[in-house]
Amino acid sequence: MELRAVDAGPADGDPVVLLHGFPQRASSWDRVAPLLHADGMRTIALDQRGYCASARPRGRRAYRISELIGDVIALLDTAGLADAHVVGHDWGAAVAWGLAGNHPERVRSLTAVSVPHPAAFLKAMVVSDQLLRSWYIGFFQLPLLPELILTSAGPIPARALAGMGMTREMIERYRAEMVTDGAVRGGLGWYRALPFASPRGATARVRVPTTFVWSDNDAALGRGGAELTERYVDADYRFLELSGVSHWIPDERPTELAEAIVARARDAV
Repeated sequence: MELRAVDAGPADGDPVVLLHGFPQRASSWDRVAPLLHADGMRTIALDQRGYCASARPRGRRAYRISELIGDVIALLDTAGLADAHVVGHDWGAAVAWGLAGNHPERVRSLTAVSVPHPAAFLKAMVVSDQLLRSWYIGFFQLPLLPELILTSAGPIPARALAGMGMTREMIERYRAEMVTDGAVRGGLGWYRALPFASPRGATARVRVPTTFVWSDNDAALGRGGAELTERYVDADYRFLELSGVSHWIPDERPTELAEAIVARARDAV
């Protein structure tokens, strides 16, 4: 497989790996990356497994979290980096949590966006409304039907994404990058690999300086997991709550997010 990454900013700047979520690609960082460059940071935004046309394996096991973490390690190795600051949104945050928990020597600092620590997420499924919010994870396990709906030319996909807070511009980008480019099935593969995840590897405690950024208008991720996350970080930890913001924090609040990333990176040195 061949993955694509956008390497930008000062070549000698502190490296920041940016990991996108579903249903977006590396372009989801387009409003954040220039702000990090202005602070002297180098960004490497990875177009992850299942999204690049040259890296779309068909089997579900190919999208296990261990494989996704391995892709980030391969990225660091290819870039000649012993470690980097790691930032992830949505599914990218899940990969970032796993990387920091299992390979702390490769992570200078962690900024997780929207998705809480995996163990906190699982706990929240029992003690909060998170199970109801996560109904779509079960739906995505079905064969073919999710692809048919998410790639439909009708109004259903646009309405669903708008209900989650996406703007018209973001929905148009989704159609171009996910639907037209054929990335929907690969993105769904991440969800379909969940039954094959190693619980121990996916929920490892984190021992690197960490900031968790969450927004109170996130329809998919509730306060329960956000408040539980601190329990699973054995290092300097900060929690930033953004008020009135939907799930799409990098698009809606790039300035606040960039400031949080820079503050975490500087304090981790």
